[in-house]
Amino acid sequence: MRTPEAGSLENSKPTASLAAEPEPTPSSLPTGRARTGLADTPPAVASTAPAAQLGAKPSIWSWKSNTGILTGGAAALVLAAMIVLLVRWLMTLEFLQSFLVAFPGEYHLPAGTQSGFPAWVQWQHFFNMFFIVLIIRTGLQVRTEKRPAAFWTPKWSKGGKGKISLALWLHQSLDVLWLVNGAVFVVLLIATGHWARIVPTSWEVFPNALSAVIQYISLDWPTENGWVNYNSLQQLAYFTTVFIAAPLAAITGVRMSGLWPKKTTTLNKAYPIELARAVHFPVMLYFVIFIIFHVALVLATGALRNLNHMYGGTDAVNWTGFWIFAGSLVLVVAAWFAARPLILAPIAKLSGKVSSR
Repeated sequence: MRTPEAGSLENSKPTASLAAEPEPTPSSLPTGRARTGLADTPPAVASTAPAAQLGAKPSIWSWKSNTGILTGGAAALVLAAMIVLLVRWLMTLEFLQSFLVAFPGEYHLPAGTQSGFPAWVQWQHFFNMFFIVLIIRTGLQVRTEKRPAAFWTPKWSKGGKGKISLALWLHQSLDVLWLVNGAVFVVLLIATGHWARIVPTSWEVFPNALSAVIQYISLDWPTENGWVNYNSLQQLAYFTTVFIAAPLAAITGVRMSGLWPKKTTTLNKAYPIELARAVHFPVMLYFVIFIIFHVALVLATGALRNLNHMYGGTDAVNWTGFWIFAGSLVLVVAAWFAARPLILAPIAKLSGKVSSR
């Protein structure tokens, strides 16, 4: 929930460093250097010489590269097939069969836990998907952009303090919305008792999660009904995402953002920005991996029924949830392409000044 700065993926100097020096004019900038809003980029090194004069052989190198990719892919498939066959053979052994019977992949939820997904879960799921996808997009943009097209300076700024790129402004704004959505989600989880669906309540969650892993690898996937109960591997994954990954994204993002107090020497030594940067990006990768596996399993284990659970609010097998999901994807894609200066500038001007440098 970064995403959860709150949640900035900046990879250069802290934002406050901009305010410490006057804004240079174009004529005062060294040749080949441009102001990014976070740091000065090094001169670009480019060559207009033909590839033949440089001794490059793009077709050969391309062929070698493609061959390497194909070889690596084939090797990965062979290795995966061997692992599947090995696990399927192990499942014929008595000790593993006994283990799978004792731990089928899930355990009973506490008495009184309600089945299904109320409307607030469906809305929270949509907003969480919407925000996290755009947070990842803008975070990667902040991390890689060299010449921002626009900058944002807060209205309360004095002397240009707090000036950041427009992409970073969007990233941090999305982070705040994502955190608010996450806070509402946790409150409703606790208030409604729905927390028991994603918070382990028995140590049996671990052997059952291992059982689920074995069944997934064997391609004999665990029999489950997500409307009533998640398998233990799912429960651990959701618990980790909501209560570990999201808070880590938040506290590391805040440390890297302009919200963090800059003059608290003791606090900065206790929680150095280098540590926040070292944790923040891997957490983003975790979210990417989680989304990929989550979507893949939703589609592979009964797409229509699973989509109806989360988007249609029923346990039926029909197209209602699918079309709601498709509509939500259209909104996400539209927002993805709309996140550009021409559209963002009027919104950003409501809370600050937008400039080209």
